[in-house]
This record gives sequence, C-alpha cells and structure tokens, in this order.
Amino acid sequence: MQAASSRIPMHSLTSRTAPSTASRTAAHDGDAAPLHGQSAARTVTHPVSRAFNGVGTAQAPSRLRHDADVPVDPDSDTTPAVRLLTDTLIEAANRNASDLHIEPGEHDWRIRLRIDGVLHEIARPPAHLRDAFITRVKVLARMDIAERRIPQDGRLRLAAVAGRTGDYRVNSLPTLHGEKLVLRRLETLPAQLSLDALGLDSIQRDAVKAAIRAPHGLMLVTGPTGSGKTLSLYCFLQMLNAESRNLCSVEDPSEIQMAGINQVSVREKAGLTFAVALRAFLRQDPDVIMVGEIRDEETADVAVKAAQTGHLVLSTLHTNDAPAAVARLMDIGVAPYNLAAALRVVTAQRLVRRLCVACRVPANESGAALRAAGVPEAHLDGWHPYTPKGCIACHGVGYRGRIGVHQVMPVSDAMRELIVARAGTLAIAKQAQAEHVGTLREAALARVRDGTTSLAEAMAATEVA
Repeated sequence: MQAASSRIPMHSLTSRTAPSTASRTAAHDGDAAPLHGQSAARTVTHPVSRAFNGVGTAQAPSRLRHDADVPVDPDSDTTPAVRLLTDTLIEAANRNASDLHIEPGEHDWRIRLRIDGVLHEIARPPAHLRDAFITRVKVLARMDIAERRIPQDGRLRLAAVAGRTGDYRVNSLPTLHGEKLVLRRLETLPAQLSLDALGLDSIQRDAVKAAIRAPHGLMLVTGPTGSGKTLSLYCFLQMLNAESRNLCSVEDPSEIQMAGINQVSVREKAGLTFAVALRAFLRQDPDVIMVGEIRDEETADVAVKAAQTGHLVLSTLHTNDAPAAVARLMDIGVAPYNLAAALRVVTAQRLVRRLCVACRVPANESGAALRAAGVPEAHLDGWHPYTPKGCIACHGVGYRGRIGVHQVMPVSDAMRELIVARAGTLAIAKQAQAEHVGTLREAALARVRDGTTSLAEAMAATEVA
C-alpha cells in the first residue's frame, strides 16, 4: 500500500546526537563499519540534521558556517555531508523505514522516509550539501559518480544501530533538478516469523498449513507491490526448511538471505530469467521451489507443470484478490486443465498500519458510516472503532508497525470444475463465498473491531480500483 506523503512533527522526534567525529561507513562486501559513536541521547528539534544545528542559516555556529565555504571532500569522515548521511541512516534504522528518498528541487532538496508504507519528510538540509551527499552515497554503493545522465543501480552494506548490519539497494534517477536517489532497505527475516505474526486467523492458518503439508501443488500469494507477499513466502519456506528437503528459490533480486535455501537472483542481461532458473531447478532434484513472481506465460507454464510433477511450488501474482488470480493465470496462457490440477490455495493480502496503543482514541463514527463500510449490524450497538491521535511513542503519527489482512482461498473440487470450464472471476468469487471464504474487506474490518487498526486505514487498504 503506497499512501500519500505526510510530514512528521519535528518536535516529537527523539534521537541520538551525532558523534563529534562521524564514524566511517564502508561499502566493501563483508566489511561493515559503525554509524555512530557512544554519545548520549537527547531530545532534538531536527532528527537528521541535528549535527549541523542550522548549518547554512543565519543561526549556524561559526564553525559550521565556515564549512559551507570550503571544498567538500566526499571521502572525508568529518564533512557535513558524511555526518548528514550517518544521521539519516541512524534515523531510518530507528524508525524502521523501508525506503529513503533523496529528492532534489529547483532551489533546495529534501529527505523522506517511507515508514509503515507512508512517506514522511524528515529534513530539508542546506542546499550546498546536496551534491556531496549524493556523491557519498554513490561512492559507497560503487556507482559511477561521473555519470548523471542515466539511471544506475548499486548496493551498499553498513553497520546499523546496535550492531545490526543494514543492506541497501540504491537506485539513481536523473531529474530536471539533479539526481534523485532511493535507498531500499533489504529485509532481514524477523526472529519471530510465523503464520500468526503474518496476521492470519485460525481458519486461514489451517488452510495454509494443509497446503504446505502437501507433497506437491501450487501455492499463490497475490497482492499489490508492498503488500508483504515476499515475507509471506519466506514464512512458508521457513516452515518447510528441513534437512530432508531440497529448497530452491529464484527472485528479482533475492532480498532476504535464508540458510538452507538455494537462492538465485535473476540476471536477465546474462540470460538468467525466471523460466531459465525454473528449468535448471527441475534438474536439481528439488522438493520445494519458490518463484518470486509469475510474470509471463513461459514462467507460468513451467511453474504449473513443476507443481504437477511432484514439486511444491510457491509464487506471487499481482491481482486484487484471490479469485482474480485464477483468471490472471488463464489470461497469461496457462491451460485450464493444468491449472485446475496444480492449484491448491491462493492467498490475497494487504498491509494495514497498527494503531499506537498508547494514544488511540474512540472515533465518533455514525451508524450509517459503519454500515456503509460493511460492519455487520450485530457489531453496531454501542461499539466504536478507534482512531489515531499521535504521541511521543509513535512520533506523532498515530500508528506503529503494520500487520497483514488476508483472504485465503483453498481450491476445492467445485472450483476446479469452474477453472476447467474457464469460469470468470465473478463465478469463482461466488463459489468462494459459498464455501465461507471471507473477503479482504471482511478481514480488514475484523482488525478494526479488535482495535488493531482504524476504519479509515482498513477502507484504504482494501479499496478496489
């Protein structure tokens, strides 16, 4: 879910101060350096550029005003740009941001973090630091600092807060006012990853476990970009990961490293596509195959046939809900009889933000509004959903973290008959409803009823275009 940008109240942020001498960052493979020293924490008015205290403004200390007048060496560890990068990465780690956006403007530039799916502006640093900041990132990511006319990709590894190592995928984009950078944090597998942690209810967990226990078949996870599909697949892989099984995965690229999995990254320029990797897997005596995404007929055909020949295949699609995934595969070119024989379960999902329990307050929603949202009549009497307020604990946002809402559709014999008959999405959805498969909206409203999220968040996450 990609929500609109918002700005975090600066007065509510607390972070560590920057050390007097910024620590060296490293981009070499396997070498990670600390981002900050041992300075004490304190409340500040600006979380990222706190080391500058107004550099570039009339209130800047004389030492920092002088910094603006001297040439900036991007390889020095004491330059303002390096300290700004250090502070930005610390703030991103503390806030669990998934992406960092470095955006140039005509006369200034800004830094935004994507936190729980929403972009928040955290700083507009002095204009004279922009080029040195971007150069520093490109150096660490081993990108060509002289090339500013075409997009580039890079990758860097840094030691984050409290000894945690952070891997980032970096992309540059030439815009009218200079290069825009996006640093995507490459996820690590949560220590407590489970079906319950993903947000599935007991009935949904049982359906997923039944599919995972099967010796062969196709399991699909569907949803838009950023809905947590990859994490769900890795949860399934973790449940299957055992000495007695050979597990192989192919992704574009592989973002989460897991011991015991033979992981492959797509390299289309070298001819290593999803379909090529899949065919190679079939000669590697696999038990379980994970395909990051089914994008074309060739990949879909190989995946479905692998699922029919004694392998458990996990993959993702981009559709609005579970019934639409069936129609999507047939549209790609999968033969209906092959799909009906292979498909075991389809799960659709979205991510909703969790309300901050420290500051959430009851909302004064009318009965008519709740009925329009789909809240059952039985839940209307005396019940009110919670709404965000904002406090220090959640940095004034009102939300902290996210959780999945799911639609889990096991493929029954009746559905297989519909698939063979080339039935459309509507017919499959009607059959799913008859088999008591809930919708994504119903799953989201269940999270509203138990106080996990707000009505507005649930509605936005499950809105169908």
